[in-house]
Amino acid sequence: MDRLIDEAGLRRPLEGRRLALVAHPASVTANLRHSLDALAALPRLHLSAAFGPQHGLRGDKQDNMIESRDFHDPVLGVPVYSLYGAVRRPTAAMLDSFDVLLVDLQDIGCRVYTFITTLRYLLEACAAQRKSVWVLDRPNPAGRPAEGLLLEPGWESFVGAGALPMRHGLTMGELARWFTATLRLDLDLQVIEMQGWQPQAAPGYGWPLHERSWVNPSPNAPNLSMVRSYAGTVMIEGTTLSEGRGTTRPLELVGAPQFGALAVLRWLEDFAPHWLAGCTPRACWFEPTFHKHVGQLCEGIQLHVDAAGYGHAQFRPWRLVAAMLKAQRALRPERVLWREFAYEYEHSRLAFDVINGGPRLRQWIEDPQAAAADLDDMAAPEEQAWLEAREGALLYPG
Repeated sequence: MDRLIDEAGLRRPLEGRRLALVAHPASVTANLRHSLDALAALPRLHLSAAFGPQHGLRGDKQDNMIESRDFHDPVLGVPVYSLYGAVRRPTAAMLDSFDVLLVDLQDIGCRVYTFITTLRYLLEACAAQRKSVWVLDRPNPAGRPAEGLLLEPGWESFVGAGALPMRHGLTMGELARWFTATLRLDLDLQVIEMQGWQPQAAPGYGWPLHERSWVNPSPNAPNLSMVRSYAGTVMIEGTTLSEGRGTTRPLELVGAPQFGALAVLRWLEDFAPHWLAGCTPRACWFEPTFHKHVGQLCEGIQLHVDAAGYGHAQFRPWRLVAAMLKAQRALRPERVLWREFAYEYEHSRLAFDVINGGPRLRQWIEDPQAAAADLDDMAAPEEQAWLEAREGALLYPG
């Protein structure tokens, strides 16, 4: 977006065409002006509509499955359509409101973060209606590492847009290129690339620390530590344990009443000590003010990934949190672990399996004979296959 503002030649092909912007609260310029306002102020450009994904254009919805309504922006005078309300895919009337769709969404690098699915749906709809798409690229703050099993065929959902691992390592522009290629879309796609993004550079390893302010892309994504942990801690949403919602450190915590944090840490040291590398897990106590275990004192583990103990290449949040669940199954076999509720409008499957794109991880957790090496044997070939499959979509070195 900053390049579009600064480079008149870059935006010249947009002149005389009706433009729509899909954005959320973290869609801001370097000086923290929202992209919708910045775009509307550019000369010779005609903003005709805007779209908001899950949590809304301005980020008004706190939890999952809380929908946003369409509205008319009273200042800019354009319709703002919700892609997490009455519909998930744009309707014909919505598509008729623009010629070029500008996508400016800050992602956090995980398959279940629903902005990825919204991107796919928009690409498919625009291809079908011969609409152009420009992706205004942003950093993947989780960086390049990939981790997790690939989503299984037939397990596509709003938190599973395609055969990606849990942590995919692509930017939104690169994801757009990958979707366009794998879905064989006949689409006029352009990616406005970042300049100077270094996904392997310390200390941010994907996020430009001290260069750009952090703005929550969703209400429970408050900092870089959450982003680094999220590919593991998001799985707790499908369990009866707390992922820290209702605290000031959401999705950095795993816990519950009678969790037995010290026993879990000792179990992990015996079971898979190498999966503890790259972070500092700390036993702690917390009391959620909303969501699971509200008002109850919980014992848990916080993953610290923000100091000298953080190893970007070594940290494997998906494996570590999976092992925590296996520890809980071994140490607290009486606990009802899997949460049965509708997750992102999937009513007939366990939420944990929907999150993981299939039942294989849950089956590994439930098998008392399954070792850490068994999960590595399942995941490592798929992770390598993904690294090879994504190669053609990459836009940046590292």
